[in-house]
Amino acid sequence: MTIVSEVGEQPALPMLVTGLAGVPGYNAFHYFRSLYGDQVIGIRQPSMWPLKGDGIIACDLDCEESLKRVWDQYGFKSILNTIGSCRLKSCELDRTMAHRVNVLGTQRVAKLAGQNACRLLHLSIDLVFAGREDGDYHEDETPDPVTVYGAMMVEAERVVQEYVANACTLRISLPMGISFNGHAGAIDWIASRFRQSKPATLYFDEVRTPTYTDCMNRLFHRLFTAPITGLYHAGGPRKLSLFEIAQIVNVVGGYDPKLLLGCPRIEAGPMPPRAGNVTLNSDKLRGALGEVWEDPWPFHESAVPTTRDWHLQVRFDEAGEELVHQWLYCNPNQPGFVPPNRNTLWGGGRFS
Repeated sequence: MTIVSEVGEQPALPMLVTGLAGVPGYNAFHYFRSLYGDQVIGIRQPSMWPLKGDGIIACDLDCEESLKRVWDQYGFKSILNTIGSCRLKSCELDRTMAHRVNVLGTQRVAKLAGQNACRLLHLSIDLVFAGREDGDYHEDETPDPVTVYGAMMVEAERVVQEYVANACTLRISLPMGISFNGHAGAIDWIASRFRQSKPATLYFDEVRTPTYTDCMNRLFHRLFTAPITGLYHAGGPRKLSLFEIAQIVNVVGGYDPKLLLGCPRIEAGPMPPRAGNVTLNSDKLRGALGEVWEDPWPFHESAVPTTRDWHLQVRFDEAGEELVHQWLYCNPNQPGFVPPNRNTLWGGGRFS
């Protein structure tokens, strides 16, 4: 098998990317925009006013007419739908908001996609499952979420299938890439705590299959031109607990190891509930593509923890924020595109 190439056949254009406030949408928008320029449009909620730039449009997804006006203006042929609120506690405390954002917003997008025969890629999440000792969930297993957020994402999957029978739905895990505000993504949030000399407590027994956004962008590109429909798992090949992910950020960034704390998720309290081992088995997607689309995160084995004390024992001479960029935000095996309004932090542009 070969790794999915960065640029292949051109998707049907114009393209709409929703959910720019989230890590996968933000990175995918800039990736496709770098390839196809004004043929790629991204939408964000009006309240997210700091998120701006060429091709980014404020659109209130609570208002069907607002979305339809944008749609009529551009005539989209492809859609990457990444909308949703993944703030677990907020969703638990406000189920109405969680349904409005995660389900009704997707319903409005899917309805227009179905009416206009658009190619729709919809992103769901591994948290549709509760977690079990070994994880390794397949697509045919029944979702059993422990959070309101997970339950809303299950409902959103059903909405997509109802309105767009030939859509492709991807359940992803943690997308490892830059967030627009510097603290929304997994890496950004952990690094921001350490950078401010604040402790970060992560869980030993919440296990995910994190994935470089570089790999995800290439996957999206491939799926926009592939006649693949239905539900697929799109997690990375390496299983890591949230604590292990924080160990990696701590060591690669050269932060104070004493700032990292760990505990079992049962000690986190009841709000919000925490899933366990929700690792995804992505063999079905690899088989459908006939290609390997992902590298393990992190790519370098030397950055993978071996014990719970690993971060106390291992230090890299070159550790620092530049190495975080080179190893954790970007896939060093397939360097990717850095969204432009974070260039001042990382030095800018495309890395090789």
